[in-house]
Amino acid sequence: MRPRLFALIALFSLAATTLSAQYSGCGDAQTPCDVEGGTYHMAMPRAEVAKGIVIHLHGAGAWASGLLKSGLARGAAARGYVFVAPEGYHPNSRFVRNWSVRANGSSFERDDAVFLRAVLADVRRQTGLTEEPVMLAGFSRGGSMVWDIACHDPSFATAYAPIAGAFWNDLPEVCTAPVKLFHTDGWNDRTVPLEGRSFRNGQVVQGDVWASLKVLRETNGCDARQPERNSYEGAFWFRHWTDCKAGKIELMLHQGGHGAPQGWSGRMLDWFEAQTG
Repeated sequence: MRPRLFALIALFSLAATTLSAQYSGCGDAQTPCDVEGGTYHMAMPRAEVAKGIVIHLHGAGAWASGLLKSGLARGAAARGYVFVAPEGYHPNSRFVRNWSVRANGSSFERDDAVFLRAVLADVRRQTGLTEEPVMLAGFSRGGSMVWDIACHDPSFATAYAPIAGAFWNDLPEVCTAPVKLFHTDGWNDRTVPLEGRSFRNGQVVQGDVWASLKVLRETNGCDARQPERNSYEGAFWFRHWTDCKAGKIELMLHQGGHGAPQGWSGRMLDWFEAQTG
């Protein structure tokens, strides 16, 4: 009986990684979880035991709760990941739901790097996940925040997946440490063009994606500069920097504008799992 008892205890402990969050009373679209500095939403996986955490940062002006219905949320839950959607909140900004992206001439009342650390810590506390992998994804302004975290707090996540948003000027000269990053952008994006655009008579400038990639290549030790290989799949074009001294960089371009191309969520989850398998 004693081995059976130990087995039951172990099984209960594993199941607690999902049950603890379900019983916390927060996380759904109507009831966000509270941490110091703000709130976040969370969806638990269908699996008995969570495999890791997927965090997605919304674009400027969007609602975090809306991401609970996104393809990435559904895909993450189906594959056994906790899905987390923090709320960008800056009441004095042009967009109240915004992120404190580093940009010349911009100031914010909340440091979102600190806020996101608080969110991750609370998710880990609720789920019991401590060493499991984390992917930080983000769209548009949220994508730019992903670049900032990857550059200045690289240990935050295992892998980074920004879309339609990179650094803003002034770009950092170098990042803290190498990272694994998969950037996606639309060839016809006019909201956040590949080359960026300026605001406030040039006082604030969206960064150039190519220049952002250069900073990260130098940090990762991609001495050859050009990618190890290029590839294409129908309407998608890829550049792969996978032979650098550390980390990996992937670039995917699609023919569309400011949005996620079809199949993006599944592709990002495939890539994320390849980095952690």
